[in-house]
Amino acid sequence: MSEAPAAPRAVSADPARGHGIDLLLKPPPSRAGWRLLPARVGAMCAVELQKLRHDRTELYTRAVQPALWLLIFGQTFTRIKAIPTGGIPYVDYLAPGIIAQSAMFIAIFYGIQIIWERDAGVLNKLLVTPTPRSALITGKAFAAGVKSLVQAVVVLLIATLLGVALTWNPLKLLAVAAIVVLGSAFFSCLSMTIAGIVLSRDRLMGIGQAITMPLFFGSNALYPVSVMPGWLQSVSKANPLSYEVDALRGLLLGTPHHLVSDFVVLFIAAALGVTAASALLGRLAR
Repeated sequence: MSEAPAAPRAVSADPARGHGIDLLLKPPPSRAGWRLLPARVGAMCAVELQKLRHDRTELYTRAVQPALWLLIFGQTFTRIKAIPTGGIPYVDYLAPGIIAQSAMFIAIFYGIQIIWERDAGVLNKLLVTPTPRSALITGKAFAAGVKSLVQAVVVLLIATLLGVALTWNPLKLLAVAAIVVLGSAFFSCLSMTIAGIVLSRDRLMGIGQAITMPLFFGSNALYPVSVMPGWLQSVSKANPLSYEVDALRGLLLGTPHHLVSDFVVLFIAAALGVTAASALLGRLAR
């Protein structure tokens, strides 16, 4: 008598289910740090854009100061003609410097946000994820760049209404955006580095207020480097804001500039800022 054929092994009708069981038995491969970095940067930038969409009052209030600089300071010194600007109206010469100043003022207090996240327990939760610390810092730095970029657009619109002769070449405007983001990334990393040292919002606020005006007046935002005293020229050459203003002025107005070296200096400064802030991030979370 012949034996009955063996029953075939049950196979799941859903092929995806078999994959799910495999994932339970064998965890998926972890993503490398270089793959996490762009995702974290994009996530942080998206969060900042959501904040701006839900609360636009920050844009209006931050537009007051650059408007006053261009309307009062720029218009007055255009009439006085006391500062050599290479034959262009002073308000035109001033506009790129005010763009850089507005971006710096946003970024230089960015460390307050990371201290708030520590106090709220958010930072500790982020640090226990597999995301590299450098990715967290880079994401926050370029999120600050996104906010500064929105502010730069506001200043450009104000300058256009005042009759400032700016370029509208799309490629140059893209380069302007890159310069603003790089400059803001450095100053936000500087702020987060200081936050990792002082560990207090009040101290960070005081230090931020103490260094913003020296950085601004010690740059070429208001006047050419050639009219500065010798010691201030040395300060200006070590000030990343000077390189940002030089690049913005050359791109927007077509004045003589050193665009390649400006990009290189700002990129190196931003990279060093990310490295320093990442090294102190663990100290901030303790």
